[in-house]
Amino acid sequence: MELITTLGPKRADELGMILPHEHVFVDLRTWDQPGYAQADAEDVIALVKPEIERIQALGIAALVECSTVGVGRRADIDRAVSEATSFPIVVPTGIYREPWIPDWAHEQSEDALYEWMLRELQEEIEASGVRAGWIKLSAGDDGLTATEIKILRAAARAAAKTNAIIGSHTIRASVVKDQIEIIERAGYTAGRFIWIHTQAEADVALHLDMARRGVWIEYDGIGGWGDDETYIENIYRVLDAGLGDHLMLSHDRGWYDPALPGGGTPKPYTYLSEVFLPKLAASGVDAETIRRLTHDNPFRAFARG
Repeated sequence: MELITTLGPKRADELGMILPHEHVFVDLRTWDQPGYAQADAEDVIALVKPEIERIQALGIAALVECSTVGVGRRADIDRAVSEATSFPIVVPTGIYREPWIPDWAHEQSEDALYEWMLRELQEEIEASGVRAGWIKLSAGDDGLTATEIKILRAAARAAAKTNAIIGSHTIRASVVKDQIEIIERAGYTAGRFIWIHTQAEADVALHLDMARRGVWIEYDGIGGWGDDETYIENIYRVLDAGLGDHLMLSHDRGWYDPALPGGGTPKPYTYLSEVFLPKLAASGVDAETIRRLTHDNPFRAFARG
């Protein structure tokens, strides 16, 4: 099993702690806005490199980039940042949700989208020299549109061919259930699906239901989305249910934003290591379990083989 990164495939013994949901470069404007996703790589490096160096000093060994098509994916810029810091980044293929889906994706057939994702997973993204390590999607809060279903079906087929994991920004458990049913009908498995932003669903029983079905649940707003005590309480519920092998932790932080002067002010990727994990340990969660949540689980989720 290997993690497919901007610096090539990496084995577990070459890595350490992995942040499974962060952003290096993102543009949340829609694709048709002037200047969308445009920036000089050197400017991005100048802003983001210090943030990467801070987490390298804390022992973090890799980061998963969650900016996909529709929210400013720039694999070439991810690669430039990665090479400037000697830090592996895992970059996705896939497409975000409405209204960020570009016209070409609405127009393409499911087969064409499947072939595009498969090519990025097996070869490279847009002549960047970077192979996609996973598939990042999203779904509307009130349900999937026809184009979102088409993209998800294509993703399931490409993932089944490559053993790639699919992650989706999905707020409600009811929509996750719909996504899983579509994935399974397309021939893939719930065990290779990440429910991104699980913490947004207030009913923790639904987190457990999805984990029992095999889904990876991800508490990825730590340090900015709710209070630490609630996260810790929910982590205990997952662990007490014997589902710790299905849980990952991250920030959803960063990043260079070309819509803002100078790329904006980044939010550091350090809160988990410097603040939250010490609180989790002080609450009684042992070091082996914390390592499983932050080292082993992200590698198992994102690695392909």
